[in-house]
Amino acid sequence: MKAIELEKAYEPKSFEDRIYNEWESKGYFKPASDEKSPVHEQYKCQCNSCKKTNTYSVVIPPPNVTGVLHMGHGLNNTLQDIVVRYHRMKGDNTLWVTGTDHAGIATQNVVERQLKKEGKTRNDLGREKFIERTWTVKEDHHNTIVKQQRKLGNSTDWERERFTMDEGLSKAVRDVFVTLYERGLMYRGKRLVNWCPRCGTALADDEVDHEDTQGAMYHIYYEYADGSGRIEVATTRPETFFGDTAVAVNPTDERYTALVGKKLKLPLTGKEIPIIADDYVDKEFGTGMVKITPAHDPNDWEVGLRHNLEVINLLTPDGRLNENVPEKYRGLNPEEARKLVIEDLEAAGLFKGEEKMVHSVGHCYRCKTVVEPYLSDQWFVKMKPMADKALAAWKNGEIKFFPQKWENTYEQWLVNIRDWCVSRQIWWGHRIPVWYCQKCGEVIVSREDPSKCPKCGAGADQLKQDPDVLDTWFSSWLWPFSTLGWPEKTDDLEKFYPTTALVTAYDIIFFWVARMIMAGLEFTGKAPFHDIYIHGLVRDKQGRKMSKSLGNGIDPLEIIDEYGSDALKFTLGFMCAQGQDVLVDKESFKLGSRFANKIWNASRYILGNLEGRELVAIDEKADADKGAKNGLTELDRWIYSRLNEAAANARAAFEGYRYNDGAQTLYEYFWNNFCDWYVEATKLSFWHGDDDEKNRAISVLLNVLEESLRLLHPYLPFVTEEIYRFLPQEQLAANRKKFAKAEDADKAGYCGLLINAPYPEFREERTFKSAAERFASLQELVRQVRALRAECGISPDMKLHAAVQITPGSAAEVFKEKVELICLLGGLSKIDFVSEKPASSIGTVGNGFEAFVLVGEGIDSAQLKARFTKEINTETAFAQKVEAKLAGKFAQNAPADIVAAEREKLANTKRRIEKLTSYLQSL
Repeated sequence: MKAIELEKAYEPKSFEDRIYNEWESKGYFKPASDEKSPVHEQYKCQCNSCKKTNTYSVVIPPPNVTGVLHMGHGLNNTLQDIVVRYHRMKGDNTLWVTGTDHAGIATQNVVERQLKKEGKTRNDLGREKFIERTWTVKEDHHNTIVKQQRKLGNSTDWERERFTMDEGLSKAVRDVFVTLYERGLMYRGKRLVNWCPRCGTALADDEVDHEDTQGAMYHIYYEYADGSGRIEVATTRPETFFGDTAVAVNPTDERYTALVGKKLKLPLTGKEIPIIADDYVDKEFGTGMVKITPAHDPNDWEVGLRHNLEVINLLTPDGRLNENVPEKYRGLNPEEARKLVIEDLEAAGLFKGEEKMVHSVGHCYRCKTVVEPYLSDQWFVKMKPMADKALAAWKNGEIKFFPQKWENTYEQWLVNIRDWCVSRQIWWGHRIPVWYCQKCGEVIVSREDPSKCPKCGAGADQLKQDPDVLDTWFSSWLWPFSTLGWPEKTDDLEKFYPTTALVTAYDIIFFWVARMIMAGLEFTGKAPFHDIYIHGLVRDKQGRKMSKSLGNGIDPLEIIDEYGSDALKFTLGFMCAQGQDVLVDKESFKLGSRFANKIWNASRYILGNLEGRELVAIDEKADADKGAKNGLTELDRWIYSRLNEAAANARAAFEGYRYNDGAQTLYEYFWNNFCDWYVEATKLSFWHGDDDEKNRAISVLLNVLEESLRLLHPYLPFVTEEIYRFLPQEQLAANRKKFAKAEDADKAGYCGLLINAPYPEFREERTFKSAAERFASLQELVRQVRALRAECGISPDMKLHAAVQITPGSAAEVFKEKVELICLLGGLSKIDFVSEKPASSIGTVGNGFEAFVLVGEGIDSAQLKARFTKEINTETAFAQKVEAKLAGKFAQNAPADIVAAEREKLANTKRRIEKLTSYLQSL
């Protein structure tokens, strides 16, 4: 046959888009159960080999339609694509659902910033026009995100793409709201909520980011109403005392027992408030007296409820002081009011002083404005009943976290859960399905827009819909089943729900993961997924979160443009260890690029050796070393044992979501075992073998390459698919089938795109234990010789004369059979087998052998002596320095692990000195 010529240089830009379009256009991203899938007929087949097909389904964490994907999305999408591709090749009925999130507050902020540049506000447009404009922004960002995801190589079923505000998901949201209301789990009430003055909306507790902020503790005097004296209280928010309705003490605090019930005069107002007793007060903190402002502190709110205190709201929706404060402070923001209040307290002799301090202050998770506790009418979901079900599901093993440590975070959040404020005072999002009758006051909660009031019969024009929208997460928590068609009973819902796995970052366990589990159990009776893989965040090499302000962000598309999609995918997979963040810079992606290049060049070499060759069927049970024409040599059996082990380890890594272990397994197998050892070793067959041997050797090489490409595909889909299309697939498949077991015939005969080829399996008959052990011994010898060469500074091009002394009966006996191979791999001109150490040689010891390099044949003995002497002096000086360090105060004061590292450094240095000294003595 003719040689197959791959392009000399690996150029991913020349084929990645073409391959992606082919995968998509031919339906390879679809589950096998879909009629448009190219393997649908095979799925329907009831033959023995495919009687049972497992299902693997996963939903993408939907990115917000507020911008473009960053490297965190790149990591998340990459990890999903890797495992989805594996399960597709494994033969599972595989579906990866994609989509985007409307991101209520975040998207509205984007549009409002645009309007601000035009000198307008959303109120200038009105609700309807504002929403129209937001849809336009959504479409622009959505199109950008989809292009990025295609560049990443996401093998998602695009015909099943969803959006959290599409018609189907909007119906699901309404159904859930009404169902919760019907079950007594949804209610409206005036409660203290987290309020963002900038966004003008309530926030859930987990939408508030707490940051350490420089502030002060202000000490203020409150006078007794009867003029008999005064007390001291401390606060970080003196401007809020206008809303005080009591001062509290601990009921067990004997200092103040007699004061309970006594009246105080509120500073700067003349209003009187009582002293009350409540267990909330810590009598050891400060003066043991605490001002109670129910409308502006969550703890004070609870105290106020217990004592039936008046609740006075001091703020307007935009965060300024309102009519409930003296007129001179009205319209000021809290910082302005604080300054003026302190001045007035000082003038009145009621200000004792302040202490600078750092305290935790809540900020809006989107716009970073300081969040205010604010009294407001809002809709809430009762979470405790659902949280109890979610806890039980975890304890019963219905869900499993990878890594397991995140179970503690999950448990703590559910145990301490509070009711969820789901209403938002914005326009972009799912409108709350509640109407208020203007005629009779009836509250109507309905799945459909009502045409009249069910109580008084008033028409639709008398019904006013609640102006608020639902929290973004209220649609996101339904994502695993709403995307599959719920509340309708669809075919997809039946086949793919519950989904198999969720792959997401740890920063949204509260926002999303736990809520999805609660929703799944509440509305479908099942946990929405079984496996929950929680990966780390992508950070820079210094461990800092990537951000615009630091200028350390990396654009995934920039990496793809420079190195290719496979380089990005493999690098991220290789570096993603369970429970750890991924630290990268642009240079990091050279790892994946070099590996993809290695795959390309190795394949190019093998395909280039097809010139004049004839491919033959290989019988893996036959022994070519014993004369079988088309069997395996011991070298072949060794590489198959390595391939077999790699397949087993890779599968285990995939099943356990150990991405870095899987990547490292493949890297070690292909680069080290296949390329550096096996491909190099087979050169003997092409140099010295007859035509039959060359045909046999190239056939085995091509078989191993084909299976290796299947092994690598989930991590490097583009380069492996491009190479795979050049293989003589039909001939390879026909040859494989000749010796395949009946139950493996279909897999052995596979022809087509690599994306759907069978993933390699562990096969007991390929263990080849003896071949593995014997070749491992040979490798040890070659490595020892290479190490000696490096120690002596001898050029890799120089052929060395070596001698080997073998322990009788050891595995090293194989050396005598493999002299030519050892010379090739070790760069040797000759090997002598000796019974004692030769003169003028330097040696090294291995398992069952001693190896020696003979000095004098092209190796300058004097030069070597000078080199060893210099290195001994250098190492000795270093050892003395470390010894002195350990003998001083360092060993007493430094952390134990640092001291241990220095001791290990010293031990390694001493071992090297001993080795170099032995070399010197040998000369």
